[in-house]
Amino acid sequence: MSVPTTAALVGTTGGAGTTRLTVELATALAADGHDVAILDAAFATQGLSDYVSGALDPDVTALLTDAADESLAAGLVEFEVPGDGRVAVCPAAAPFERLARAMSVDAAQAFEGRIAEAASEFDVVLVDAPLLASNAAVAAATTCDRVALVAPATDRGADALGRFTARAADVGATIDTTVSTFGSLPDADVAVPESESGTVADAPACQDDPELAAGVAAVAEALLDIEPTALTESGSVFSRR
Repeated sequence: MSVPTTAALVGTTGGAGTTRLTVELATALAADGHDVAILDAAFATQGLSDYVSGALDPDVTALLTDAADESLAAGLVEFEVPGDGRVAVCPAAAPFERLARAMSVDAAQAFEGRIAEAASEFDVVLVDAPLLASNAAVAAATTCDRVALVAPATDRGADALGRFTARAADVGATIDTTVSTFGSLPDADVAVPESESGTVADAPACQDDPELAAGVAAVAEALLDIEPTALTESGSVFSRR
C-alpha cells in the first residue's frame, strides 16, 4: 500500500473550523520534521489568507487562471512553525471576477495539477476544502489520497456528516475519516477539542495546548497514517515563537 501524501479536509458546514484544523495539523506534522504545503480550495471564504500577512500575488486562484504558467512556489507563503519541518501555504485572495473563473471546470483540472506539483515537492499536501459544492472542492476530494469530513460538535454538524458522506459518493470521492471539532460527535472517528486559543492570531495553538495537540495528532494518524509525537510527548510541547 502506498503511503498517503495528499489529504483534503472538507468542511460540512460553515464554521466547522476546517481551516484552523488544517493549520494546526500542518503545524503538528512540521514539528515532527515533515515539510507540509496547504492549498486553499475555499475560494469564496478565503479564510486561509487570514493566517498570513503581506500581499498574496499570485494567490491560488491566479495560479489556476492568469498565472497558470508560473510555478506553485510563486504563490507559497512560509508559515512559521516549531520543529525541523516547514509549512508553506497558498491561500485564495482575489476579486470576485477571478474567483468566478477559478471555479470553472478547467480551473478545477488545473487545481488537480497544482496538488500533484505540491506533492512532488513536499512530504504532505493538505487541501483546505469547503462544502462539496464547487468544482475545486470536488477536484480536491477526488484527487487527494485521503479525505476527511470535518463537522462541528453540534446537532447541525451531526446531520451534516451523514448528508455529506452521501454527497461524496455522488461525486466519486471516498471518505476515509470523519472529524468533529469543538468537541465530540458520536459518529465521528476523531474528536478535536475546543481550544481556549480560538482566534486566528493565536494559531497555531497546538504547540501550547496539550489536549488540542493530542486531538490533532489523532487526526494525523487516522487520516495520513502518521503519528506525530513532538507536540504530545511529555515535556516536549513547544513554546510559541
